[in-house]
Amino acid sequence: MDKNIKMKAQDISFFYGKHQALKNVSIDIYANQVTALIGPSGCGKSTFIRLFNRMNELVMHTALNGAVYLDDLDINGPAVDPVSIRRRVGMVFQKPNPFPKSIFDNISYGLKVNGIKDRDFIEARVVQSLKRAALWEEVEGRLHDSALKLSGGQQQRLCIARCLAVESEVILFDEPCASLDPISTAKIEELILELKKDYTIIIVTHNMQQAARVADYTGFFLLGELIEFGKTQEIFTAPKDKRTEAYITGRFG
Repeated sequence: MDKNIKMKAQDISFFYGKHQALKNVSIDIYANQVTALIGPSGCGKSTFIRLFNRMNELVMHTALNGAVYLDDLDINGPAVDPVSIRRRVGMVFQKPNPFPKSIFDNISYGLKVNGIKDRDFIEARVVQSLKRAALWEEVEGRLHDSALKLSGGQQQRLCIARCLAVESEVILFDEPCASLDPISTAKIEELILELKKDYTIIIVTHNMQQAARVADYTGFFLLGELIEFGKTQEIFTAPKDKRTEAYITGRFG
């Protein structure tokens, strides 16, 4: 696989029972770039993003055709452990989901699950992850307080710090700012732009202004199909498909 491509979806079709949610979708996810997936509700964006860390297989009565690659690894191969994939491909959900534990324990949890016991190493990684998630200055001195006491925006950055602690290579964001105020949203967007230096990022967003602000590449989904994919500036200024143009200009969706 081209070294500039971190992940690849190839001829993906996905079914919930008899309902086909995705139809022959192929896309290249470029390393150290932000790829945004846009489109109206119910068009398959969230289903698609969850294929990149095998979250969909936790849902009953689903079926997948096609292949997803991480570097040169077929992530759905019979010998591949899904937990190892989720370690490399982290996920931040629409609604912040901190564990009902302290701030420190939220960040250190993944390290301990992965068998790391060195207390000094864990403490250093927690601090490093909080700093990289632009949260350290706000929580320094209260690491043993419950994470549930944090604001929504802080909780979302905490969830990002959890991904950073276990050194995910790819971070999936599924509508990460949907429940946040504009100031918190701006902080998350700044963070995404900072993180792409070291991580590959895929973001599902309903907010087209957000896609235009943070994404290097954008894919437009409609009724389970990838209608158009390309550099964000080209998608927004000179879309090749009339359906993309209609969605971006607000004529539907």
